[in-house]
Amino acid sequence: MTATILKELKGLEEAGLKRETTLIEKTHGPKVLIDGREVVLLCSNDYLGLSCHPEVKEAAVKAVERYGVGAGASRLVSGTMEPHIELEETVRKFQGTEAALVFNSGWHANTGLIPALAGHGDEIFSDKLSHASIIDGSALSRAKVRRYPHLDTDALEGFLKNSTARKKLIITEGIFSMDGDLAPLKDIAGLADRYGAMLYVDDAHGVGVLGENGTGTLEHTGVEGPHIVRMGTFGKALGTFGAFIAGDKELMELLVTRARAFVYSTALPPAVCAATIKAMEIVEREPERRARLLDYADYIRGELKGAGLDTLDSEAHIIPLKTGDAQRTMEITARLLDKGVFVQGIRPPTVPEGTSRLRITPTAAHAREEIDLALSAIKEALG
Repeated sequence: MTATILKELKGLEEAGLKRETTLIEKTHGPKVLIDGREVVLLCSNDYLGLSCHPEVKEAAVKAVERYGVGAGASRLVSGTMEPHIELEETVRKFQGTEAALVFNSGWHANTGLIPALAGHGDEIFSDKLSHASIIDGSALSRAKVRRYPHLDTDALEGFLKNSTARKKLIITEGIFSMDGDLAPLKDIAGLADRYGAMLYVDDAHGVGVLGENGTGTLEHTGVEGPHIVRMGTFGKALGTFGAFIAGDKELMELLVTRARAFVYSTALPPAVCAATIKAMEIVEREPERRARLLDYADYIRGELKGAGLDTLDSEAHIIPLKTGDAQRTMEITARLLDKGVFVQGIRPPTVPEGTSRLRITPTAAHAREEIDLALSAIKEALG
């Protein structure tokens, strides 16, 4: 067994695909300490810089003092506390839906909801670049899965037109996590209506950032529909941890009984829920954070394109910088770290073979000088 594992590890290392963690010794929001050196962090999902916000931290501390550190049980045993209910009500109002249900992560939400909505005899239609949790949730459902080419609504319609499934479920991300492009939600929602399919939008990277009120990609693209099921995470723009499903009241009732990731997981710590409620308040009252983040992203993208670098078809706040080869990508990451900038390389299987990249994500907490320093280092490292 050991010899087999060692051989596999050697192969991964030779291909530039062996992964290791990077220890963050201390964080100051847009800057972190790695190996005793302070570096500019440009690969975090803490898009609005809320993870270190004093009000968010204070809310967590007060909740720890009142409720303790952990929930102690699953939500259906003794793990439901006031902060869970308050957070679900806050999400419901924020998303403008009938109800919402909190999960422990986006992974829990996708692997819990998808098998609860679709099963044997049903058909799932999802984008080929969908997140791994969507792929795994679809596999767990035992439904037939059709993966259409990225953003190709003609191919999606062809699949829907030929489907004889009793129940059809379309799944897409709102903004794709590794490419930074937006799903054509208006077209997809139209197809869902035309062919009697349910639509589920994983908006992990849109919630808190996109839309006039920060509710996500559906608002940003002007798509409305009370029966569209949406998922969002708290561990990205909101700076905390966990996720939600929002939609019809009856759906939430079904998930409480049928979503195994909800039923069989210890509930989120109440302090995390309290911190998230405070973070959502800040999102609503400080739209300038979203504006600053998107301005930074446009600036970075423009500078990189002007230098002849490939940012794919990215939009909004996720900027992939294509490097191609996995080994080269990690060498560039190391060079950037030496220059005081931390941007993690992304390699297969997270992205398709031959499309390794740096995934650049500014935050609203960055200073313009930090962005300029990072851009200078990136251009030099790829020169």
